[in-house]
Amino acid sequence: MRERVLLICEECLSRNYTTTIKREEGKPLTIKKFCPTCGKHTFHKISK
Repeated sequence: MRERVLLICEECLSRNYTTTIKREEGKPLTIKKFCPTCGKHTFHKISK
């Protein structure tokens, strides 16, 4: 089952992207994406 999640910028904490993932326990997701608020590429993590 795929789960829809929000991705949050680690620097400015703005919610920028939504994606669907297969949720696996114990594996945190971090993706390097462009943040339009910061204006640069930063790591994004799953919102709680």
